[in-house]
Amino acid sequence: MAVAPERLRGDIVRLLHRGPGLRDFTHEAARAIARAVPFDGVCLLALDPATLLPTSEVVENGLPPEVGARLAELETRGLDFNHFTVLARSERRAATLVDATEGHLDRSRRHHELRDPAGFGDELRAALVEDDATWGGLTLLRAAGSPAFTPEEVALVAALSQPLAEGVRRAVLDGTLLSGACPGQDAAAGLVLLGPDHVITHTDDVAEQWLAELPGEPVPPAVAAVASRARAIVEDRASDGAVASVRVRSGSGTWLLLRGSVLGEQTAVVIEPARPHELAPLIAIAYGLTEREREVTQLVAQGLTTNAISEQLHVSPWTVQDHLKAVFEKTGVSTRGELVARLFFEHYAPRLGSATPL
Repeated sequence: MAVAPERLRGDIVRLLHRGPGLRDFTHEAARAIARAVPFDGVCLLALDPATLLPTSEVVENGLPPEVGARLAELETRGLDFNHFTVLARSERRAATLVDATEGHLDRSRRHHELRDPAGFGDELRAALVEDDATWGGLTLLRAAGSPAFTPEEVALVAALSQPLAEGVRRAVLDGTLLSGACPGQDAAAGLVLLGPDHVITHTDDVAEQWLAELPGEPVPPAVAAVASRARAIVEDRASDGAVASVRVRSGSGTWLLLRGSVLGEQTAVVIEPARPHELAPLIAIAYGLTEREREVTQLVAQGLTTNAISEQLHVSPWTVQDHLKAVFEKTGVSTRGELVARLFFEHYAPRLGSATPL
C-alpha cells in the first residue's frame, strides 16, 4: 500500500475543508484514494439522508448515462447485492461484489446486465455515513480481468466513510440549507411521466424547466429513483415506511421536492419547490440532531415548557434540559427563541423527525 491510511484520511479531511463542489470533491477524493486503492472507474452518488434516494451523481470512467435509470431501479427496489442502504447499517460500511456473490459475479443483475457488457469486473462499494446519516455511496470499479479488491483495500475505503460523507454533505448543502434563506415559493409544480422502460414519455413546460436544472442525462438520478421507489411501494417490494420522495438542490440553488406515484403503466413524478417544513428532516440531520433531540425541538417550537415536555416524552426535566443543551451547542444558539428562529423558516413548525414530506 503506497499511502498510509492516516495520511489518506488527512488528505480527504483537508480537501473537504476547502469546500469544493460535489464534482470537484469527487474527482480530487478519487485521485487521493487511487494512490492506495487502484481502480479503473468511480461513481459517487449523493443521497437524501432522510429517504436514502439519490439526488445526483458524479461518474468518471464508469457506466454510460443511458443505463442510469436501470441502475437506479436495481438499487432502489432491492434487486441486487451490496445496496447502499444495507451497507449503511453494516459495521464495515464497505464490501466487494466478489465477496457478496462468493466469486460468481453473474449472480449480480447490475454486473450481468450493465457492468460486464461495459468491460468491468469486481466493484468495491461503500456507504458514506456521518453521525448515522447516510449522505452518499461510493463505487470503485476494476476492469474485467483485473484482480479483485483485497480485504485490506476494503478496510481502507471503509475507514474513509465518515470524512467522505462529510465532504458530500458540505458539497451538497454548501451553506444554503442552514443559512435561513427560504427557497423560492412562487414557481409552479411540474409533471414528468415515465414509461415501464424508464424513458420519459411526457413533461409539461414547468417540468422541462426544472429538469434542465437537475444533474444527469437522459433521466436525472433523482427522477429515476423516485419513480422506481413509487413502483416498488405499489408492488410491495419496498421496506416498511419507504417513501417515494427526495429533496434535491437545483442548478440555480432552489431546493426542490420530487414525489412519485404510479398511474397504471406509467409513473408520475411531480417536481416543485420545497416548502420550509419539507426541508425540516434534512435540516435536522444536517445539524446532527438525534431523534430525541428533534422531538424536544419540535415541542419547544410548539411553546411547551420543560415540565410539559418531560411529561409528554416520559423523561425527567433534567433530561429535557440536557437535550436542549446539546441542541443549543449543535445549532449555535443560546435561547429557545433563537433555536426556533434558526430551525423554522417563516414560523413553520415542521415535524423534524419525519422523513415523509407533509
